[in-house]
Amino acid sequence: MDINTDRIVGDLQRALLTALGGDVVLTDQGEISRYCRDWHGDVTSGAVAVLRPRSTEAVSAAVRVCGHLGIAIVPQGGNTGLVLGGIPDQPENQVVLSLERMASLRKIDADDFSAVVEAGCILSELKDRVAEQGMFFPLALGAQGSCRIGGNVSTNAGGINVLRYGMTRELVLGVEVVLPDGTIYDGLSTLRKDNRGIDLKQFFIGAEGTLGIITAVSLKLMPHPDQISTALLGVNSLDDVIALYRRARRDCCDLMSAFEFMPPLAFTLAREAMPDLPLPLSTDYPAYVLMEISGSGLVDVADLMERFLENVMTDGLVLDGVIAASQAQARNLWLVREGMNEGQAKRGAHMRTDISVPLSRLADFVRDAEAAVTRALPDCVSVSYGHVGDGNVHLNVLPPSSLAKVERDEAIYRAKVVVNEVVDIYKGSISAEHGIGRLKRSDFEERLAAPQRTLLTAVKNAIDPAGIMNPGCQLKFEGLS
Repeated sequence: MDINTDRIVGDLQRALLTALGGDVVLTDQGEISRYCRDWHGDVTSGAVAVLRPRSTEAVSAAVRVCGHLGIAIVPQGGNTGLVLGGIPDQPENQVVLSLERMASLRKIDADDFSAVVEAGCILSELKDRVAEQGMFFPLALGAQGSCRIGGNVSTNAGGINVLRYGMTRELVLGVEVVLPDGTIYDGLSTLRKDNRGIDLKQFFIGAEGTLGIITAVSLKLMPHPDQISTALLGVNSLDDVIALYRRARRDCCDLMSAFEFMPPLAFTLAREAMPDLPLPLSTDYPAYVLMEISGSGLVDVADLMERFLENVMTDGLVLDGVIAASQAQARNLWLVREGMNEGQAKRGAHMRTDISVPLSRLADFVRDAEAAVTRALPDCVSVSYGHVGDGNVHLNVLPPSSLAKVERDEAIYRAKVVVNEVVDIYKGSISAEHGIGRLKRSDFEERLAAPQRTLLTAVKNAIDPAGIMNPGCQLKFEGLS
């Protein structure tokens, strides 16, 4: 920053401290830095200050003060997002508003199968608390020990249980939101059926903080699945993975809660991250499935899994497999999936995607996209894996470790262009579950139809006419005062 910018930032910091107090406002750059670095450490930024309110009323006060001072607000939960939605891009004129201090679970209603929880509650803590009362919140993410429920709702998070329970959107009954003028919208109903006009909560779910700050949510809970059967299966091809999913969807019905596919390279990557990780299955099969079915009450989940696998192995659809005999073994099977992600990170910066295509075309898409990457970047390695049941593919591209940073960045950009071209051919989405943020904004804008842009701009203008809520995230809106 130059001298004039430093002076302006200093004036803004003093004004924030005067209005909100030192308990809420952080201005020390050392303390600010952890809020201004993305999950993977690839991007660092800064901010005028970090605001850490303790209540919805304090969030409202902070929003009003920022509006008066003309400071833009970047809402942040656990800062585990993968598309830079919670990282400032104009440090001299933006504050981070962290919800981390608003972490209470206001209410659990066992008869209503619902919970009301503040936005800063960590996902895993929410899951543990409701489990204590025999219930289950099904959102499951790799970052669930760090991510916060407000961020999950603001990004409409996905995860491994989408095929059974849906995206976060399907799990939200109501929201409490601080609007851009500081008004508090209390929509924390737990009604399952309420057909009184437009469902206002949907404006804020998946909006990534561009229309307001979610401070609390009411959530739908399920009976706790006290029976879970997890299996790792080796199959002959990705086509057989899709065929196996069709059989599993028919035979296991709605008891199937996860169905992930992985390449053989997954085991190598997992071992690079976790050298002592046991590998319960040969790594020589062309493709792998990590499958889970779960239930409670009178359902015999173990018997269902055994009978299903006996049938598909007799038919030659599954070549080999192992069923976890304990929770610890099930955890080790899932560690292959989690370790694969860590192994990719250990190989350095790489191209990450979050794509969805029609399930019926998933195998063809992976073949075509990987072939396109090989033609354009023969020295790079493609790693495709994801959530079969909802057509979500993470096709990542790893450049050679020997490349200099500039060459690596060029390879990552080229890989993104190549893969997105194939996504367009398949009429897929460039963001299945991670959101748009700042990272995917230009790619999103390039693919935005005029009527969609008109509607999105109209909503933004109506709710946030001053454009102070997470500007630069999702879309660059023109014409805001």
